[in-house]
Amino acid sequence: MCYTKKAFRFIARYAGGNQKEHSGRLPVYFKTKGLLTSMSGHSKWNNIKRKKEKTDGQKAKIFTKMGREIAVAVKEGGSGDPASNSKLKDAIAKAKANNVPNDNIERIIKKAVGEGNADNYEAIQYEGYGPSGIAVIVETLTDNRNRTAGDLRHYFDKCGGNLGMTGCVGYMFQQKGILVIEAEGLEEDKVMEDALEAGASDFSTDGDVFEIATDPADFSGVRDDLEAKGYAFVSAEIEQVPDVYNQIEDPEAVKKMEKLLDMLDDNDDVQSVWHNWDRPDEEED
Repeated sequence: MCYTKKAFRFIARYAGGNQKEHSGRLPVYFKTKGLLTSMSGHSKWNNIKRKKEKTDGQKAKIFTKMGREIAVAVKEGGSGDPASNSKLKDAIAKAKANNVPNDNIERIIKKAVGEGNADNYEAIQYEGYGPSGIAVIVETLTDNRNRTAGDLRHYFDKCGGNLGMTGCVGYMFQQKGILVIEAEGLEEDKVMEDALEAGASDFSTDGDVFEIATDPADFSGVRDDLEAKGYAFVSAEIEQVPDVYNQIEDPEAVKKMEKLLDMLDDNDDVQSVWHNWDRPDEEED
């Protein structure tokens, strides 16, 4: 999106940055709390639209994954009350952003509280390289690490990549809280102002959505503040954001990367997948 001088002055005023022209197009960045980052280089909205187009069967998988995350949050936080369990509160917000019904969420919490240690899931992060050297981080919740590691290794090998050692690509990513709000019916300047006042570190527009970034420690507070002001989120979670996005030039490698992501998404143990592929936008009819 092209920003007017008025918008740029608004950004500079709140960010404390320099009012310097940026060739008419601004990949929005703020300089707050010593952080200077750009959120250009990928299409968050494009990725969200892909998720929205999931079939009913795939939605069921998403609900299962969100349920597992909520149950683990209850057990790790020692409480089924989100007011006293911040991890549970974050998991509930993520589930709601993924359209998990409130009734489902309540049932999962009650079951987790009642069953105690019925399921012993552990969080394990795997790292590797996809086709063309694309860096991939896979976050899992598993009750059988040997099964999960074997499945992931098979997926990477089958798609022309390889599962690496812990730390092999993690240094290429930064953890950030990411909140995504549909832009329809909202004034950009107002959303930007509210986000900054709530403590956000970055703000950008991406197609039909506003994307707000926070430091991980500020994520819950910013989300709660914006939610109290009436904002609803398309997506709300702590993400692994790559420092640099890379393109894949070979069409066959593109197909293999798409297949790898699909296989990972279909695995019940996989909670989140992060990568530094500058995925091309799908052409609309």
